[in-house]
Amino acid sequence: MPGLKDVKDKISGVKKTAQITKAMNMVASAKLRGAQQKMEAFRPYAGKFAEAMRDLSGGIESGDLPLMEVRDVKTVEIVVVTSDRGLCGSFNAHIIKTAERLCRQYEAAGKKVSFVTVGKKGTQSLKKTGKLRLAFNDIMGAFQMFNAREISQNITEAFLNGESDQVDIVYGRFYSVGVQKPEREELLPIKPLSGETGSASKGEVSGSYTYEPDPGEIMEVLLPLFLNVQVYHAMLEVGASEHAARMTAMDNATKACKDMIKDLTRLYNKARQAAVTGELMDIVGGAEALKG
Repeated sequence: MPGLKDVKDKISGVKKTAQITKAMNMVASAKLRGAQQKMEAFRPYAGKFAEAMRDLSGGIESGDLPLMEVRDVKTVEIVVVTSDRGLCGSFNAHIIKTAERLCRQYEAAGKKVSFVTVGKKGTQSLKKTGKLRLAFNDIMGAFQMFNAREISQNITEAFLNGESDQVDIVYGRFYSVGVQKPEREELLPIKPLSGETGSASKGEVSGSYTYEPDPGEIMEVLLPLFLNVQVYHAMLEVGASEHAARMTAMDNATKACKDMIKDLTRLYNKARQAAVTGELMDIVGGAEALKG
């Protein structure tokens, strides 16, 4: 049985750890509010943008614009969006495992795969594969649209230069505070979005739009912007998911610390009782020896 001082030191250390995890939980909770508000405010914009693109791309062939050119896929680039910081449970690990599984599927089909990482955690894990082309680190803490624009411009340039025939993005989508799941979407080539145009539910007005200039010229301008929106939306989802996952992880860590304190306190009481019993036995033994 460990000594009283050792157990007491462990209890003190676990209590300090519980204070730290509780503070981190509160910080993550405060940051989550802002990140979730930004994400939820951006979702309708991204949805309306996709709706406009769906209507515009309806009459355009996939090969009419460079970013819509469908090729024989020999090289695939995977953009992996994770957080810069850890201590958020298995959130980043699930995203990285999804990207690695996707990589193995493409390689099994005879395709060459490269990675572009957004976030330090993805970079640390995927650089070991030797397939990392570019890394964007230390931006997930306070990112803006210009960061998404820089990323999308880089992968667009690689696609137009023929360095990649297809670009996918893997990120963590925010469903709720307790649920964040990895998602995979195809970024390039941008394909005409499926969906019925001109249809409306009962009671809604339906109709077609007349564009000036023609849809092809508008699409040429909107396609890069649409790519920026997709990348930025993925970063917003990961930003909110990171704080939610960290809040849950720190709450679980605090509960685990409390359980450890209970167990250690019980062990401390047992050790103290054993020490007291030993001292009493020594006293009784000494008294009996004096009588003899």
